[in-house]
Amino acid sequence: MREIIVCTFLTLDGVMQAPGGPDEDAESGFEHGGWQKPVADDEVGAAIAGWYEHSDAMLLGRKTYEIFASYWPTADPGNPFTDRMNSMHKYVASRTLTSVEWQNSTLLEGDIVDAVRKLKASDGGNINVVGSGDLAQTLMRHGLVDEYRLTIHPVIIGTGKRLFADGAIPTALEPVSVSTTKSGTVVGVYRPNGKPSYDSY
Repeated sequence: MREIIVCTFLTLDGVMQAPGGPDEDAESGFEHGGWQKPVADDEVGAAIAGWYEHSDAMLLGRKTYEIFASYWPTADPGNPFTDRMNSMHKYVASRTLTSVEWQNSTLLEGDIVDAVRKLKASDGGNINVVGSGDLAQTLMRHGLVDEYRLTIHPVIIGTGKRLFADGAIPTALEPVSVSTTKSGTVVGVYRPNGKPSYDSY
């Protein structure tokens, strides 16, 4: 059984929108694109590289796919991520795309929840959901996420898309590993562990 792993960069207040640049995702007038690089460091990069060691595919929503497909095929070959991103298989969830041209990409057909269940049951390594907030939330609602790998950066944005948006299913999380980099970024790996418990003091 393959596992679905949500890999996401977050601000301290939970925003995941446009970490990579001002033009990455300006939807709803978002003006804070490119917030991650100033608060990242080499330890963050090493942690992200480790996220891909036991995964052989990515699962992407349309917006993230288009951002990646416009960048990675012509990215600097000296970047250690370039070959990895281009060679990994990409599964793309979209209701509007009719084809995908980036090498090793497959457009998923039919209901996305059914398609992901079939992927989980297929042979292969784990599958990373990168960015793709709407897709991640759909997978969370249907209990299809096996693990979260998050970098939580020391910056507050105040507005923007959040991974755990209003309406997220209440879920207890079991920490697998949690560390803090020299820049103050928390690198956390968590697995869903049933429903939260409640108590009082």
